[in-house]
Amino acid sequence: MRANRVMAVAALVVAGTMAGTPAQAADSVVSEAVVRRVGGSIPDRKLAVVENNEVVEVFAVAVGAPNSPSPSGTFTIVNRVANPTYYHPGKVIAPGPQNPIGTRWIGLNQKGYGIHGTDEPSSIGYAKSHGCIRLRNTDVERLFERVRPGDVVELHAERDADIDQLFASIR
Repeated sequence: MRANRVMAVAALVVAGTMAGTPAQAADSVVSEAVVRRVGGSIPDRKLAVVENNEVVEVFAVAVGAPNSPSPSGTFTIVNRVANPTYYHPGKVIAPGPQNPIGTRWIGLNQKGYGIHGTDEPSSIGYAKSHGCIRLRNTDVERLFERVRPGDVVELHAERDADIDQLFASIR
């Protein structure tokens, strides 16, 4: 245990030497931290990645069909799975081109809901999912690289001032 503390102090000293002082080293790490969130408009069928209050990428998405709507509200990303296996009662589909959740799964803190790819890219732009947010596989792979567990996802069921502001730069 003592050795771990000594190594941690040594790391701070080295970092402080490189950045001037330990306080300056900590400031440089904090100043480089990215504040990220994902905002989505269910009626516009768009999802935006916002980093440090700037929209950095916008994706076209498929949303829940009328009989299985996408949830609205504020959620948190709880996990990310590359090449997921699809599980549905009585059916298991291994990763691959026939997998309905595509190449990536980004799970939300509402059980059973997430952001994922699709084996039906023609569904993008429509209300055709079972409630999840679907992206083209190439798009979900880019999104997957940007987001982390703990990031906030805000899904809006209606156009409002927040959505107008979020997507103003692309209209």
